[in-house]
Amino acid sequence: MAQALAAPSEAPEKPGQGHPWLTLLAVSLGVIMVMLDGTVVAIANPVIGQELNASLADLQWVTSGYLLALAVFLITAGKLGDLFGHKRVFLIGVAGFALTSLAIGLTSSIEALIAFRVLQGLFGALLQPAALALLRLAFPGDRLNMAMGAWGGIIGLSSAAGPIVGGLLVENVSWQSVFFINVPVGAVALAMGLWALRENRSKLLARVDWPGVLLLSITMFSLVWAIIKAPEWGWGDTGTLLSLGATVVVGAAFLFWQSRAKEPLLPLTLFRNVSFSIGTGLMILMAFSMFGAMFFLTFFFQGVHGLTPLESGIRMLPMSAGMIVASPLAGLLIGKVGPRIPIAGGMLITATAMFLMSRLSIEAEFIDSAIPFALLAFGLSPVFVGATEIIVGNAPPSLAGVAGGVQNSAMQVGGALGTAILGAVVAAKVSDVYVGYLGPAAAAIPPDQIEGLKGLASVGMAPPGLPEQVAGVITNASHLSFMDGLHLGFMVSTGVAVLAAVLALLVKAGRKTEGAAVHIG
Repeated sequence: MAQALAAPSEAPEKPGQGHPWLTLLAVSLGVIMVMLDGTVVAIANPVIGQELNASLADLQWVTSGYLLALAVFLITAGKLGDLFGHKRVFLIGVAGFALTSLAIGLTSSIEALIAFRVLQGLFGALLQPAALALLRLAFPGDRLNMAMGAWGGIIGLSSAAGPIVGGLLVENVSWQSVFFINVPVGAVALAMGLWALRENRSKLLARVDWPGVLLLSITMFSLVWAIIKAPEWGWGDTGTLLSLGATVVVGAAFLFWQSRAKEPLLPLTLFRNVSFSIGTGLMILMAFSMFGAMFFLTFFFQGVHGLTPLESGIRMLPMSAGMIVASPLAGLLIGKVGPRIPIAGGMLITATAMFLMSRLSIEAEFIDSAIPFALLAFGLSPVFVGATEIIVGNAPPSLAGVAGGVQNSAMQVGGALGTAILGAVVAAKVSDVYVGYLGPAAAAIPPDQIEGLKGLASVGMAPPGLPEQVAGVITNASHLSFMDGLHLGFMVSTGVAVLAAVLALLVKAGRKTEGAAVHIG
């Protein structure tokens, strides 16, 4: 990698190289690969568990290992792009992601699969901030809003396709095929990137802040580790508290070092811009609401309703497909009136959608979930587009990669927090009401088995192979208690969305200069 990250040459540009819309197409192909991977892996997990004899903890690490690597390395990866060239780092990320996908598809053990998923996360971290930085440099000034809108639409398209493509592949081909599909997509992205992308790196930066890399990596690892393990250990557990304590202590050391370093990994001056800081917070809150809520809806569709992975993907189509339309519209609206009103309005729409989902019944039909899903598309799109534009657009071009890393890190941390905290809320509610739904039958079930049944009920499931005389009672208790937990979880998401709407009112639109940093706030 050291050789690959050597200083890029100053070769003359080829026809079409650096064109804004060709740049958007090239980086979108790479990110589509990552987005598809994120959705299809979740659908493939049950089959992976069966064929590789993996435990629930193993399957959690298929996702958690990837998330840890991604979250730890994102900001560092953005800095590498600023130093060595965003095109070069992006192409390394694309090639590495495709090759690790191939390796995952060829593996025959869960341990090797998890190891390759961690490596895949590192390459995904190289890819994503570089993609945003390339867009930032290709679309300066007011045109960045249009690019972010189109970017959101493309992400919506890939999100919409992911569950359907994944469901078709898992049901009709194999779980390996959901990883193999990244290989041709990656090859096309690599070829397009080599042709269309223009190299760019900061001439003001000369070296990597390795102490900063180490301190930030430990901070992010401790934070994400605590978030991942808290549902299993408990938030008051010694291990969780030690991880959170390490996050605070090492994070403080990182901030101290960044204020003293000559070329800091994450210049703290970025956060002096109020809107940059608010944009980062909005991205965390948006991801908290979206990823936390979506995580449990898959259990609702497959556990309670008994739908197949493909049928579940179709049920979620109104949201992901709606983003294809809503994101470009959000970009145009933000370009005309600024980010404050669209983002605040978007979070209020999101809050409305979350409240409607908290009213879903156990017999909910397609239309009952389709309406809030469509609302979510038009609520989340202005927030995603606006917060991304605020974060990336406020950074000077020399720090576009770091800003892209901050944006992606905020999404990952917010999504992890949403999944963990809402998971704890749902599990606590299920534990509180489960025995009541069992009624008199609870007296005949040993306490240790009750705890196991509560764990399954937290994901909307009941154990298979139960005797007929008790199967109905236990399944009914599992579904009803899960619905109570789901309703409470969506009410928490509603509150988070309202908080984000209030926070968005503090964002101020300012002057934008073509070819220069976008100053908002």
